[in-house]
Amino acid sequence: MDATVAVIDVGSNSGRVVVVRVAPTGHLEILADGRAPFRLARDLAEGGRIGEETLGRTVGTLRDFRAVAETLGAERLVAVATAAVREAANGDELVRRARREAGLWIRVIDGAEEARLSFLGAVHGLDVESGVVLDIGGGSLEVTRFAGRRPIRAWTFPLGALRTSDHFLVTDPPRAEDAERLRWHAVRTFAEAGVLPMRAGERLVGTGGTIRNLAKVDRRARGYPIPRLHGYVLSISAAAAVAEALTTRPLARRRAIPGLNPDRADSVVGGAVVALALMETIGATELTVSGQGLREGVVLDAVPSAPQPVAAVREASVASLAARFATFDPGRAERRAGLAERLHRAIEPEDGPREVERTRLAATLLDVGAAIDHYRRHDHAADIVVQSDLVGLSHRELALLAGTIRRAGDPDARWQEFRPLLGPEDGPRLARAGTLLALADEIERLAPGDAIDAVRAEARRKRVTVTAPIHDPWRRESLGGRFARAFGRRLEIAPGSPER
Repeated sequence: MDATVAVIDVGSNSGRVVVVRVAPTGHLEILADGRAPFRLARDLAEGGRIGEETLGRTVGTLRDFRAVAETLGAERLVAVATAAVREAANGDELVRRARREAGLWIRVIDGAEEARLSFLGAVHGLDVESGVVLDIGGGSLEVTRFAGRRPIRAWTFPLGALRTSDHFLVTDPPRAEDAERLRWHAVRTFAEAGVLPMRAGERLVGTGGTIRNLAKVDRRARGYPIPRLHGYVLSISAAAAVAEALTTRPLARRRAIPGLNPDRADSVVGGAVVALALMETIGATELTVSGQGLREGVVLDAVPSAPQPVAAVREASVASLAARFATFDPGRAERRAGLAERLHRAIEPEDGPREVERTRLAATLLDVGAAIDHYRRHDHAADIVVQSDLVGLSHRELALLAGTIRRAGDPDARWQEFRPLLGPEDGPRLARAGTLLALADEIERLAPGDAIDAVRAEARRKRVTVTAPIHDPWRRESLGGRFARAFGRRLEIAPGSPER
């Protein structure tokens, strides 16, 4: 059965609460979240202790966080604290007061545990196999090298965004020489710790507020077609451009930068400089943003299961999304998806497993759009795909999936709406995939019961024959014309119910 877990994260810069429904498949569905700026690391920089005013404000916020968890019916509540609390001379006082005044048992985790949990959350919903995870918090920075979706080595450094901003960047705006001093300090720290360059095929994954805000600023500047951050790819040149814009502006103007959370304006510069230093050290040309991290890792750790391959993560995510819509009929979706897969394999045998899987996913999700409007279900389903919390798919894969669904409903739908993720070479690919989906959808709508299992396709060089119960000559002609434009081959539909 599903489990509902709430996590409270007492971070060095901010505090967060998240309430998550965990499916038996390991899929995470966010039910609620909240955030408050704590700025604990700033108190430590001034005296090594968390001030009385900050203690009172933090405990009051923790009471509110607990109320959020209880309102959502969380069966488990896990609270963790990171760098600032574990380093503060009076960190245990915050833990005691939280227990006494807010009814919270806070677990103070060390750097190695923080890195492990951040890795668990960051990688879970991404199609990555090996590489490096970077998690920038307010007080510390964690780096985890992984292979086969499992951690193999981790480091923690006192290079958090708020800590480095307060220590190195003391003017407003920061002086270029101070930013350069911080960069060299970070590069030297990574090198001395033995953080080595990435190998071919490895990828850098970034999580934490600093990383997400850098990506949000870059995304807003690009007119990007996918509104979500999870899976966004930030190039090193783009990260450097954002860092330059942040560094050269005073705090008041920095807060107004589109995409930047104003609460991050005082700490994001240090985090940006350090992130670029790590990219330089390991030779990363780009960074894939994870919308998940420490908190999701705590959830996965609290409801343990065997690590899931990314294909299983994708499948569980699609099933969870579809189940939220009253129009979704699992039986129909499975019949259509199975048929679409068989048609794809028969007609396009040279396509790889990811292309076939994409057609199957598109066929599965098609009907969710009918919850809004049956006659425009393709457009609405495509919009839901790019707006939803699907995980395990890159942004390019999301664009191809949405484009396939849209093309199924409109053979003239343009790929250009998904620039820069798609290019001219993707137009013919979407035409073929959309035609296969339209054909599968039409057959599923007309085939009675289990007769759909007997639908067959036979492909030759210039002709494809499909045995399916499409009796209307106009529909056969319409599908045949569309098929010829997409595949350059003639489609012959042999009408009548196939043999059971």
